[in-house]
Amino acid sequence: MTDTVNLLGRILLSAIFIAAGVQKIVGYDGTLAFMAQYGVPGFMLPGVIALELLGGVAVLVGFGARWVALALAVFTVIAAMVFHSNFTEPIQVAMFMKNLAIAGGLLLLFAHGPGRYAVRD
Repeated sequence: MTDTVNLLGRILLSAIFIAAGVQKIVGYDGTLAFMAQYGVPGFMLPGVIALELLGGVAVLVGFGARWVALALAVFTVIAAMVFHSNFTEPIQVAMFMKNLAIAGGLLLLFAHGPGRYAVRD
């Protein structure tokens, strides 16, 4: 049962990154404008998209899952600090906490590995 739950956890963790990567591609110009509002240079967007898409797929299939999970956890905490640190707005507090929760799940994946149903860890 543990391996099945690990797989389900990887599916759920990966979904947000894959969806976010696709959303950034579809709304590329809007994402650039959003990033600019926070002082994040636009040249970083292709790397962010690659990390979200490729990292999300790697977590999903369990390929290098430990190290990818660690990279995504660091990325997620940084994104929380940059984009969701206005604690006077309740929605931003919720988004910040959501990012921390996702990072926590990713750190558990890093610590315990992807389980038996993985391509390769």
